[in-house]
Amino acid sequence: MTAINPVTDLSRDGDIAIVTLNSPPVNALSAAVRDGLKGAFDAAIQDPAVKAIVLICEGKTFIAGADISEFGKPPKGASLFDVEDTIESAPKPVIAAIHGTALGGGLEVALCAHYRIAVPSAKCGLPEVNIGILPGAGGTQRLPRIVGVEEALAMVTSGKHVGAKQCLASGLIDELAPEGDLRAAALAFARKIVREARPLRKVRDLNEKVEAARGHPEIFAEFRKANARKFRGFMAPEHNIRAIEAAVNLPFNDGLKEERRLFMELFSGPQAPAQRYVFFAERQVWKLPDVPDDTPQIPVKKVGIIGAGTMGGGIAMNFANAGIPVTIVEVKDEALKRGLSVIRKNYDNTAAKGRLSAADVERRMGLITGALELEKLADCDLIIEAVFERMDIKKDVFARLDRIAKDGAVLASNTSYLNIDEIAGATRRPQSVIGMHFFSPANVMRLLEVVRGEKTSKPVIATAMGIARKIGKIGVLVGVCPGFVGNRMLSQRQREAQKLVMEGAMPWDVDRVLYDFGFPMGPFAMSDLAGLDIGWVKENSRSETIRDCLCEMDRRGQKTGAGYYDYDEKRNRRPSPVTEKIITEFRTKAGVTPRKIDDAEILERCIFPMINEGAKILEEGKAIRASDIDVVWINGYGWPVYRGGPMYYGDFVGLDKVLSRMRSWQASMGDAFKPAALLERLVAESKGFKDLK
Repeated sequence: MTAINPVTDLSRDGDIAIVTLNSPPVNALSAAVRDGLKGAFDAAIQDPAVKAIVLICEGKTFIAGADISEFGKPPKGASLFDVEDTIESAPKPVIAAIHGTALGGGLEVALCAHYRIAVPSAKCGLPEVNIGILPGAGGTQRLPRIVGVEEALAMVTSGKHVGAKQCLASGLIDELAPEGDLRAAALAFARKIVREARPLRKVRDLNEKVEAARGHPEIFAEFRKANARKFRGFMAPEHNIRAIEAAVNLPFNDGLKEERRLFMELFSGPQAPAQRYVFFAERQVWKLPDVPDDTPQIPVKKVGIIGAGTMGGGIAMNFANAGIPVTIVEVKDEALKRGLSVIRKNYDNTAAKGRLSAADVERRMGLITGALELEKLADCDLIIEAVFERMDIKKDVFARLDRIAKDGAVLASNTSYLNIDEIAGATRRPQSVIGMHFFSPANVMRLLEVVRGEKTSKPVIATAMGIARKIGKIGVLVGVCPGFVGNRMLSQRQREAQKLVMEGAMPWDVDRVLYDFGFPMGPFAMSDLAGLDIGWVKENSRSETIRDCLCEMDRRGQKTGAGYYDYDEKRNRRPSPVTEKIITEFRTKAGVTPRKIDDAEILERCIFPMINEGAKILEEGKAIRASDIDVVWINGYGWPVYRGGPMYYGDFVGLDKVLSRMRSWQASMGDAFKPAALLERLVAESKGFKDLK
């Protein structure tokens, strides 16, 4: 065996050369990997004793993509194009042996081999769309030539990882190897290719599948139409589609040039940097400065949940999905049965869509047990309270849990707003109490705000974060304050949305601006969806707010066919003259002369106070990093990924502009707009949130 460089070896097994990459953790295409590949293939090609070349990787995976840390830095070493050209132009058969994942640039390298073999557990994909770009090394030109245009469109616009068996069926790989025996199978496959004198099959020369799509623009038109909602606002999916169109309509080399042009357009645009930032932010969020990685975690083998409502049931599904037994406690049998029935219905709906088998449904339901007594939770390792959002109720629940739960159990509250320290004070073990704020629907939403109390122990924090990972959530550690991070910032937006309506905008104006910015819906449409009567008490209502008036008229949102908007039988909304009349009357009563408010003001009034509040959260140490705040908003509140999160967006538009607007509004409308000291300091120092350590 010859070491080409520290990450690449070249060896021979008879007349088969073996190029082995070993660049932990994922054999990313760094400069060293590219140089190693180029050197190893050049040497193998020049060796007259070599009849074929196998490319294989050590560790847990094949090449899992580009080295994103090199993005934006001056290029060095062999380019990926040089490596691909060397492999594809080799005068001897090249076989890519795939295990783990072949993703992005890794799959692009494999597509330059003449043949591909993979173990059944392997997966292939081109996920560049998820960081705002497209496969820029021939992926969009080679993939449709081997799997067909429709499958290529689906892969490049979703970034999905495709299993080896499906890859075999589509032609992406040529043979399956026995699991755990890839090297021997790849060598045998290489010898068979040599023995049978198979041609050097270059994917770039396979035109049958792209020619079949040529002259059929409806393929692309229908794909765009079918995915319009999913792709809304994103540049990368459309650029990926155009690149596949180029593969269909242009000669290969011209298609490569168009792919490169589209790639550079994305790479130098505003969305790709934002999406790369989010990629790293979601990995950084797990790093806790004062909770080391080796902090012992409490084994969680059984979970208890108090409350079988929408949140409790959704939370239970997360644990059942992860194979962890759950006991749900309700006060009344009717409520318990209703909650369990909703869980089953959710699973049955998923099975009807082909995402679960009937056996999967039964297995998961079998892990969920209902009970009517808190005492049934005595042997649980983690107990999550999901009852009504009232402090007196929660404190009563925790006081009772304190007497029932075993020593060492983690006691968690799903509160979205209330003080965890006050809740913990109802127990004799505040070190065991933590907030675990799930987002609705809890079985779908990725975010979990993990709220550390003043006395929460580090093992309990580590356990909660570890559980977040285990059940597929993104856990963000935050501190105790009203609304924590997400809802505290949301309250700023909600306040300004209501004020804008009183000043002259209509609810649908505010919603349209925020929708166009990239949110799934605006605040008034969201209120209608959730129900205007959440937290509204009929007996106490005195027509003091627009919402009160709407609820008193039984306009409680989508569920009653009317709220801020009017709804048809399919829940399509339209501006309501009833709401407009109520708003006009409120303005008249308040002596307000409505003014014309442009879209720019609506956007800034809704977003800039959020950024300012985020700065206060950082000042107070209630979030570890600005990027953690962005992760909360992207995964819990629908902030568009391609805008990076509110703190990233503040840096993007310029903190000096944010500060200037806050000062101006403070002067004209009061101290609700008082700038955060951190915002003022960063502007004074010509820095951004990105510069905070």
